[in-house]
Amino acid sequence: MADWRDRSEMNGDVVFFRYVSEGMEKSHEEVFVWDLDKTYLDTTIDSLSGLLTTVLEKALNKKNIPGTNTLLQSLSEYRRQQKGYMYFPIYFITASPPQLEERISEKFSLDNIRPFGCFYKDNLANFRPGRFWRLTKQVGYKLQALLQLRTHLGENVRQICWGDDSETDAIIYNLYSDICSRRIGNHQIRSILEKLNVTGDQVDTILDLQAMIPENDPIEKVYINLATDTDPDYYLKFGRRTLATNNTFQVALDLFQDHRLTLESVYDVTQDMIYNYGFTPEELMKSFDEFVRRGVLGLSAFEQAKAFFIEKGLLYPSYEPSVAPLKEKVVVDGHVYALEGSHEPWIPEHIDYLHDYR
Repeated sequence: MADWRDRSEMNGDVVFFRYVSEGMEKSHEEVFVWDLDKTYLDTTIDSLSGLLTTVLEKALNKKNIPGTNTLLQSLSEYRRQQKGYMYFPIYFITASPPQLEERISEKFSLDNIRPFGCFYKDNLANFRPGRFWRLTKQVGYKLQALLQLRTHLGENVRQICWGDDSETDAIIYNLYSDICSRRIGNHQIRSILEKLNVTGDQVDTILDLQAMIPENDPIEKVYINLATDTDPDYYLKFGRRTLATNNTFQVALDLFQDHRLTLESVYDVTQDMIYNYGFTPEELMKSFDEFVRRGVLGLSAFEQAKAFFIEKGLLYPSYEPSVAPLKEKVVVDGHVYALEGSHEPWIPEHIDYLHDYR
């Protein structure tokens, strides 16, 4: 196998491995973007010891976040059945070093996943005095990776993104949205990024990439896995488009609500989580009720899911939610954007990126 430098595109500490043709990249109108660490794989790269563990770990020993592999397989199959797509347009972003690309690609093969591309951070270059602090600072790296990816995709592409609460993924994805749509100016971008520890050369690269992309907002939805038990209410400041989830089952429920997944596929995710990861049906049904209580799951999706879960023996026939589900108010092409009685905007006019109020 050729050296990783010969198989990748490098721009600063952003290293991109493309696995499909440029024409293939631009041909899809909906693309999935997953942060690999703590969102798909249960890895820890936010400390020196965690990074070293990840580097030494064999592909076979890398553990999935419960239910994620089944969810990806179901998403891919649903798109194939509904739209005839043979390829699943998914990209991964990881802070793991590019020296791990072969090992992580082996893990993808074990999971039967064929991503369109994967971004790695040249983090081993930060193992020297004066650069150690960059090991755990991901805002500049991930923003640059997302903007580079945007230059590869079609003009009107929609992106569905996954991240977690152990880093600053909600900030990163929403900043990316604001930069693409030009909702904030260059001076404000510089000010925000500098306060988020993004280096001057990274800021320059980000603004150069902005000049190369269409002036529109490509983000359709952002899922944030609550890996460190952050209060989900914190994410309300990013609008309803950014959805905090306690587990993969809740993600599957929302994808079902938006007609991107079937209830049978949601059930497959529950079975994976129960039989392979030790979840109990009671735990998952509490997550179901919590989604209704938070005003995420609308009445129509709730009624269909309730009947289905009763049929499958996951709920008692007498089950009633702790609060009444809200009716769907704004639905476009089967995707739910607002519920009656819910007042948070889909996308706020202004997001305070610098203060972690809750």
